[in-house]
Amino acid sequence: MSLRGRVGLFGGTFNPLHNGHLLIARSALAQFDLSRVFFVPNGTPPNRPGERLPPKQDRFRMVAEAVEGEEGLAVSRVEVDREGPSYTIDTIRALKDDYPEGICFIIGADSLSQIDTWREPEAVIASVPFIVAPRQGASLSVFEREPFENASIYVLEMPEVDVSSTDLRAKARRGETIEPWVPAQVARYVVEHGLYRDAVRA
Repeated sequence: MSLRGRVGLFGGTFNPLHNGHLLIARSALAQFDLSRVFFVPNGTPPNRPGERLPPKQDRFRMVAEAVEGEEGLAVSRVEVDREGPSYTIDTIRALKDDYPEGICFIIGADSLSQIDTWREPEAVIASVPFIVAPRQGASLSVFEREPFENASIYVLEMPEVDVSSTDLRAKARRGETIEPWVPAQVARYVVEHGLYRDAVRA
């Protein structure tokens, strides 16, 4: 299977978006000759009950400002505008018909390894090919076992991403700059809107 010309969907909370996310998107775009990569910020992540997130509009705006003007990268509102929890299978079904050239899903190895906690994991695996980014501490050998036997998985050739949004939120709460690890637009947005300073959970 060739991914050439497909649209890549890169889902996540992006809380906040960091340089590792951008590296993954750019690498997927180039290595697999995708037509575009859409960041898909979660509206209400179903697997993080009780976690205090910045408003979804703030997370959307951080991504939008970071990718503005960058060829091949864009951001989708499909989950931000959806009421209720954001399930990957719903997003895939909502967008599949919009892109007859085909779609694929871009994700970190650590997140995909937990697919058995997702809604309709078998349907997700059967729906799209995956472009997987290596993550520090996440073994790729997990994708050689159930439930991935019939999955189409492509691994990005890139260094393991070791930037942690959790660590960046902790820095922001302490009033430290996060600009070395995030786009300048994101660092500015975090400061201007006072994000994470009053967070009670990482």
